[in-house]
Amino acid sequence: MVIFPGNNNPEMKKTITLITFCLATCTAFAQLQKITYGKVDIADLELKQCDFEKDANAMVLYDKGEVYYDDRFNIIMERIKRIKIFNDKGKDEANIRIPYYAFFSNNGVRESITGIQAETINEVNGKAEITKLDSKLIYNQVVDKVEKAIVFTFPNVKPGSVLEFKYRWQTSVYSDVPDWYFQTQMPVRYSEYDTEIPNWFYFKNQSKGYIPYVYNKTESGDAKSIGQYTILTTRQTRAMASVPSLVDEPYMRSRADNLACVLLELVSVQAEGDFVHTVPNSWPKVGGALADDEDFGDQLKKKLKGEEEIIAKAKTMHTDDEKIAYIFNTVKNRMKWNEVDRWYTNDGTPKAWEKQTGNATEINIIVYHLLKAAGVKAYPMVVSTRNHGVVNGAYPYLSQFNRAVTYVPVDSARRYILDASNKYNTYNEIPDELLNSSGLYISKDDKVFDILYLNKDQPARQIVMVTAEIKPDGKMEGNAEISSSSYFKQKRTEQYKKDGEEKYRAFLKDNDNNLSIADLKLEDLDVDTLPLSQKLNFKLALTGSDDNYIYFNPNLFSGLKTNPFLSETRATNIDFGYLTNYSINGSYKIPAGYKIDALPKNMTLVMPDQSISFRRIVMEQDGAIIVRYVINSKKAIFLKEQYPEFYNFYKKMNEMLNEQIVLKKG
Repeated sequence: MVIFPGNNNPEMKKTITLITFCLATCTAFAQLQKITYGKVDIADLELKQCDFEKDANAMVLYDKGEVYYDDRFNIIMERIKRIKIFNDKGKDEANIRIPYYAFFSNNGVRESITGIQAETINEVNGKAEITKLDSKLIYNQVVDKVEKAIVFTFPNVKPGSVLEFKYRWQTSVYSDVPDWYFQTQMPVRYSEYDTEIPNWFYFKNQSKGYIPYVYNKTESGDAKSIGQYTILTTRQTRAMASVPSLVDEPYMRSRADNLACVLLELVSVQAEGDFVHTVPNSWPKVGGALADDEDFGDQLKKKLKGEEEIIAKAKTMHTDDEKIAYIFNTVKNRMKWNEVDRWYTNDGTPKAWEKQTGNATEINIIVYHLLKAAGVKAYPMVVSTRNHGVVNGAYPYLSQFNRAVTYVPVDSARRYILDASNKYNTYNEIPDELLNSSGLYISKDDKVFDILYLNKDQPARQIVMVTAEIKPDGKMEGNAEISSSSYFKQKRTEQYKKDGEEKYRAFLKDNDNNLSIADLKLEDLDVDTLPLSQKLNFKLALTGSDDNYIYFNPNLFSGLKTNPFLSETRATNIDFGYLTNYSINGSYKIPAGYKIDALPKNMTLVMPDQSISFRRIVMEQDGAIIVRYVINSKKAIFLKEQYPEFYNFYKKMNEMLNEQIVLKKG
């Protein structure tokens, strides 16, 4: 056994580099940066590239938000942003979309955006030429009955342009200080977030990302007249500089989880001469608000046209599993997801049912309603999809969720999370895009509103069995059976049904043009309780072979030929989603007149924390080469701090997976 060691030197280098970066940027930006709207330095117009990210197509030169309260306790944010376009690919950044929540049924008008100005600045004969955006070309897009967005496109954009815009955002909810993202899909030269908050309000800060502030100062602000009161304020200024863009990395969770940002949560209020009132920001409060909301709780008991027949049929079934599978598949097959994710309903469940189309929440509340009517113990639950971000259990806010599902606690050992919006989900598997986060389930009758962590303790399994004969002319013929369970089955079923058999064969070939597949048969595609079986015959030309030697790699049909972790550095955590277990088995008959010249050694490779193990067994038996690879993962999430040892492990494992066997004539 080899216990594969981590390499501490890269971590030390990373720490030294980070300290050097902090000192350099703090010195360079000891003074806060300020610009005047409409006045751009010629140096920025002549700028050819981002000095700290040379290949960037565009960059944010400046982004500043100033947040304060007006005399009616409305929160105001005044924002100014400036963007530099380097080339034609960067011109997409001229399309601006600013979403906001325009209306909530319980609160009335919630947010508004006004005072938008935008202009494009180009260099012409050494001078700045300004092209202002016509206000008629600024559109207020209605997304649904709650969300809207301001959309516009800058005029006269070309490589070298500087784009700038400003606007005023306002909310009537005194606790909703806006989140601020210092990091974007572009590199950011400078980003600043200023807040001036009345001392009546105490907010808790939540920061994300690994980038340090170059300026972070809290000081006493001015006294402000709000209503009939004069209230002292606290001003805090936070700034970051030379912020790299967030590049998508293999098995990275959502961008929302990794972008450098700050979020503020109201904890308590103390008015003048009054006691401290703790704001009951708790999951029971969030759950209670959901239960009372007309677009969520009020939808749970609404009747559906023709539901009586479905409920009556479900009640004839003997077990809850039968009822759950029947109702889940009935809704899944009838309803079409409109690709919209919200925690609330838009049209309402009766209308969505009749239209046979709805957002994910409408579809899954229908599942809950029918299960409940059929006598199955079930709860509505709000969750966050992988792209939306991980739910922070210490941050009880409804905005962390973007979808509702149905939670069924079957017994002490089993629980189902039902999401019928995806045609390839099954009733007995938690959708993988919900794993490693939390859901809030709601029982208004029992007054239970509880947070539940969603994970899967059992690994998804992939088993490959190959039986083949190697010919003296350097060709291989044989058959293979691939068994895919759990999430492997879901992904392959979806791939086969969406892409068709021809593209699925190409997927199994894994870009090997020397491999041909015949007689492909898939069994148990639509049986939720059985693995997917893929049986095939194949022929493979063993390239590199000559009159004296035959070379071949027994790593066939595993999907593991390519190492996804090629970068030596990592900025984000790795999230595989679920545990996995791979078993690759092969029997390869040696051709007459040949013998083994080189055989990979039996070996076991283990991560230092025992989280992943790789075992290789290769031997000769009765004129055949017997091969077995087993990869077992006991952990789904790896922190970026572990990456040096993780990188080294994957590099070595990939080399061992693809080590060739050599046969020699004689």
